Amino acid sequence: MSEATANGITSLHGHDAPAAAVAHADTHQEHPIKLYLVVWAWLFILSAGSYMVDYFHVQGYLRWTLILIFMMLKAGLIVAIFMHMAWERLALAYAIILPPILVLVFVVMMVFEADYTLLTRILYFGPGS
Repeated sequence: MSEATANGITSLHGHDAPAAAVAHADTHQEHPIKLYLVVWAWLFILSAGSYMVDYFHVQGYLRWTLILIFMMLKAGLIVAIFMHMAWERLALAYAIILPPILVLVFVVMMVFEADYTLLTRILYFGPGS
């Protein structure tokens, strides 16, 4: 008998650990149908808002801003609930979410670079060339 068991401290033995792991692997989490119905309702509301942007003929930057906001909110709901990312480990969530965010950061950097390049060309070569 080991010293820890003799002192009243119990521990899992090597043969007890696999049974506990198998019991944990067999269980799965089921989400209530209400959650999916609420998400579907929100997706319907966000889609209606996106269509209202076209219906009311919103133009310019406001139009594209609203469309992108509605699109990102819908994509976030779909990824979080229907792809079960809300219940995944943080590392997996970062592996899925971080690359698109970095792509957006690089696109914004390219937009600023394009404006700088255009300004430099106009400044040194003139507006007509």
